[in-house]
Amino acid sequence: MNGTEFMNATGPEHWVTFSFETTDFIWDTYLWMRDHWWKCFYYTAIYLIVIFGGKRYMSDKPKFNLRNALALWSASLALFSIIGFTRTAPEFFHVLQHHGFYYSVCSNSYYTHDRVCAFWSCLFALSKIIELGDTVFIVLRKQQLILLHWYHHITVIYYTWHAYALLVGTARWYIVMNYFVHSWMYSYYAAKAMEFKLPKWFAMIITTMQLLQMVVGTFVTGATYYYLKEGQKECHATVLNSTFGLLMYLSYFVLFARLFQKSYLSSNEQKPRAKERQNQAEDHENKIKTN
Repeated sequence: MNGTEFMNATGPEHWVTFSFETTDFIWDTYLWMRDHWWKCFYYTAIYLIVIFGGKRYMSDKPKFNLRNALALWSASLALFSIIGFTRTAPEFFHVLQHHGFYYSVCSNSYYTHDRVCAFWSCLFALSKIIELGDTVFIVLRKQQLILLHWYHHITVIYYTWHAYALLVGTARWYIVMNYFVHSWMYSYYAAKAMEFKLPKWFAMIITTMQLLQMVVGTFVTGATYYYLKEGQKECHATVLNSTFGLLMYLSYFVLFARLFQKSYLSSNEQKPRAKERQNQAEDHENKIKTN
């Protein structure tokens, strides 16, 4: 694919485009993010102060139940993720089928040539702030706040906002994968909050999805890094962003693999005591709620 074809290749025709998906909000948000993405460091600093301060405050207070609120919260994020996936996936698969892998990781046509994907990519970046609310429920319900949870939340914001400010091509992969996994993950939390009895293998499948997401994320980010080092100037990415992405995905893989091993593969001798096992079961939704 030459330079002209690379720039002019387009995505599929959407069966319907809503008026709100073509507003100037998309462009205005991008311009703000391009110049101010670094403010996410302030927001995450506030987040850490609030959650650890709240955890300390709740240490001698009775926990809140909040099951109805949690069910509504999780169901809302599940619906958002399902819609986001259905609106971005057609462009993703169209690009892979008609333009190939290289184009899919290097071209940012998902934003420049497709207003529907641009809108849902914009909401994807902003939603990473909204998702910090997950931790509020953990703190108020006095569940276990593990490293993977808060580390994942803050680093996802850093990387997502930096990638959005650059409009990197690999974001096409990140957005579709994340919407898909979150569709299942938040649906699971909504069902758990509504006290539906779900088999253990269902949670195992979700954790496996998350592990696979880290593997694919590492691969596509590594491929982009390779293309940049090979001098592919038309590739919309930077070495810095790709390096950060590789470190982030690799660290996630290690943490998720440890979670998978502890949650599903540990022998009876290695498991916690009976009371700790009960608490661990109650908090399991926190353990996998990190993607």
